Amino acid sequence: MTKHITITIQKIQISIILGQCSQRCGERDSTDVQVHWSVVVLSLAYCRPVTIEFEFQSEIIPLQFLRQTNFHITKIEIFLVNAYKVQPALPILLYTTERTLCSCSVRNLPKHGSCSAYAIQLSKQYIIIIIIINSMAVVEDNRPKVALVTGICGQDGSYLVELLLSKGYKVHGIMRRSSSFNTGRIIHLYDDPVLHQSKNLVLHYGDLSDSSGLTNLINTIKPDEIYNLAAQSHVKVSFDVPEYTSDINAIGTLRLLCAIRACNLKNVRFYQASSSELFGKVQEIPQSETTPFYPRSPYAVSKQYAYWIVVNYREAYNIFACNGILFNHESPRRGETFVTRKITRSVAKISLGLADCVELGNLNAKRDWGYAKDYVEAMWLMLQQEEPQDYVISTGETHSVREFVELAFKCINEEIVWKGEGENEVGICTSNGKVRVKVNPKYYRPTEVDLLIGDSSKARRLLHWKPSVSFPELVSMMVAADIELMKENPRA
Repeated sequence: MTKHITITIQKIQISIILGQCSQRCGERDSTDVQVHWSVVVLSLAYCRPVTIEFEFQSEIIPLQFLRQTNFHITKIEIFLVNAYKVQPALPILLYTTERTLCSCSVRNLPKHGSCSAYAIQLSKQYIIIIIIINSMAVVEDNRPKVALVTGICGQDGSYLVELLLSKGYKVHGIMRRSSSFNTGRIIHLYDDPVLHQSKNLVLHYGDLSDSSGLTNLINTIKPDEIYNLAAQSHVKVSFDVPEYTSDINAIGTLRLLCAIRACNLKNVRFYQASSSELFGKVQEIPQSETTPFYPRSPYAVSKQYAYWIVVNYREAYNIFACNGILFNHESPRRGETFVTRKITRSVAKISLGLADCVELGNLNAKRDWGYAKDYVEAMWLMLQQEEPQDYVISTGETHSVREFVELAFKCINEEIVWKGEGENEVGICTSNGKVRVKVNPKYYRPTEVDLLIGDSSKARRLLHWKPSVSFPELVSMMVAADIELMKENPRA
């Protein structure tokens, strides 16, 4: 009896389907069986859901997969499950048009936990395997994709370069010249001898204020993808240096877009790191791609210009350019001057007896906090789509600074209670009565953004993206990392 199975797999796209095959094969209880199957090879090069239909007329299914694709195979993972007992004599052969890639029996197949393959179980029958090929990102001439990342030494840049290298990209990064090394977040990559030898990671001195330097670099490396993550990204600081903030964040983005046009790169794809600060004095809750902007800081205003110039160049010059409106995203690599990292560093110091309390500004400010590593995946996904669009990336949850503080102290087994109001409010540890949190008005912003919460339903629907780390997990991760950091270097 013919079995029809239809499945939907997330984050996988069919790379090739090679028609129907039919042959006499296999033997069970001295009975020959007729086998029909569709040959399917899956590639992780793109991320979009697909539906695959299999048709079987057998209890034992030997498979021969022929490869006719431009992708370079870097790894093959196989998974086969038996409904009852393992059939040790069942061979599985994988072929290319030139040579056998793999030949193994059921016994040497990797275990389920080490596989990212999928299997379909047929009642009282053996299981069909689906082979997933993890492939390098290549373009039509079979060379690795080339990406240019500005802000490569920042939190997002460091996670993004790790992601791109894992996908086989050749990555060029722009870093500002400094009297001291500022490559701390990527030093594990920068010092990797394999990467040096392969030249898959190359750093260049540069700045978004230097239009000729940007144009020369882009013309030299001719990137397939550009990720503009560089910015003066501190909101409070933007009130002190509004002109510099605007020059880097706003005009710097324009300089990159002009360089793309000057170099006549018709197929390049451009990602612009936008910000939830665009929404500022929010006009609706939650905020989506259609929510009106109301920026409340020089930083947010500069990001609004960058957002609209990206849209304009996309429409006027047909550049594949996307804005990622990313809500707050944190990690152990977050800059030390940002409130979340300031909290976790202070909690770590308190746990080790290196400090007594932390001073903060607005405890009631509410933000939508996610994990930075999740968010850089969304950046990459935007540039893998057929059409350029703008996306909100967020968790859809909002938490106050006060909640962040309470969770952080719980990580060191201290419970915080609050006493007083406004500037006189303090957070006190219930177990020892010590003041752990004080409010200092110098940390207030001239114009405050009270509430941000994003609606990322478009990204979840079209990119099939979703956050993987919860708010409590994020706080715990950051506190644990800072405790280890302080143990190694108390002056860090």
